[in-house]
Amino acid sequence: MSAPPVTLLGAPGSPYTRKMLAALRYRRIPYRLIIGSHRTPTDLPKPKPQLLPTFYFTKADGSIEAVVDSTPLLRRFERDYSGRSIVPPDPAIAFLDYLLEDFADEWLTKAMFHYRWHFAADAAQAGEILPRWSVKPVSEATLEPIKAFVKQRQISRLYVVGSNDTTAPVIEASYRRFLGAMKAHLEISGFLMGARPGASDFATYGQLTQLARFDPTPMAITLAEAPRVYAWTEVVEDLSGIEPAEADWMTRDSIPDTLRQLFVEMGRTYLPVMLANEQAVVRGADEVETKVDGLRWTQQPFPYQAKCLQWIREEHARLDADAKACVARVLAGTGCEPLLA
Repeated sequence: MSAPPVTLLGAPGSPYTRKMLAALRYRRIPYRLIIGSHRTPTDLPKPKPQLLPTFYFTKADGSIEAVVDSTPLLRRFERDYSGRSIVPPDPAIAFLDYLLEDFADEWLTKAMFHYRWHFAADAAQAGEILPRWSVKPVSEATLEPIKAFVKQRQISRLYVVGSNDTTAPVIEASYRRFLGAMKAHLEISGFLMGARPGASDFATYGQLTQLARFDPTPMAITLAEAPRVYAWTEVVEDLSGIEPAEADWMTRDSIPDTLRQLFVEMGRTYLPVMLANEQAVVRGADEVETKVDGLRWTQQPFPYQAKCLQWIREEHARLDADAKACVARVLAGTGCEPLLA
């Protein structure tokens, strides 16, 4: 008997929903998607915090558990389902994949949120479309206050990801450099981790479904500067038809410089912000202050991202000496070295 489908609540405008759906399709794990309509169905529990996507699992006692956070969920599915793994078998390559997954989840999402709600045209489009991503029929008159609420709520939350007038130049320049690095890598490799996708591919894809494929300002930039990235995003939507082989994974001896350039961008932007955020959280400070590329960065502390930094260190600590040496060689000179301290 085949396994029952996993159930999740999600939305097309959620990059993490798209990340998980693409990974489930690639792994051929059956799923049942409930389209989010601004509230969880009454017969399902609410997670803490309430985030999309939310997965629902039946526990041994028959009760339903609501679970969020895409990275540990992907690892859960690695344990629960065999075949078509998205975690490289080599621990060193798996750690690099983990770093790039976190970079997408925690840094590219700043660009995604920034472009959607910082620019008037993007906010106007999102305000029109996001409330309509529902299977429930609703009149235009009913939609009017919902559209206003969605825009006001999301714009007011820009501080959460660090998007503001001070940080805007850093975020926008970083997105353009990321596109250039990603474009160059895709010229020699089908995916980030070689000829088959890793978790980092799905995390990157999730953010790009919005940046490259929906929000007008970053989509125009992507089409103009990296049409290959735009096309790649469409391809990763459904990889259920490819047949991966173990030899398709990148090896320690075949790590290209194009992949290393993504770590250069990570060390240039993501790392100083994450380290400053961690220090602010530890001190109990009200504000994160640092410099990125000589420009001022300021935002409110984000405790979850301090946890992400700790989890990266824990993953690195689990590596054996040879794997640590390989990772150190790849990251040398990228600016990411403090992650290994």
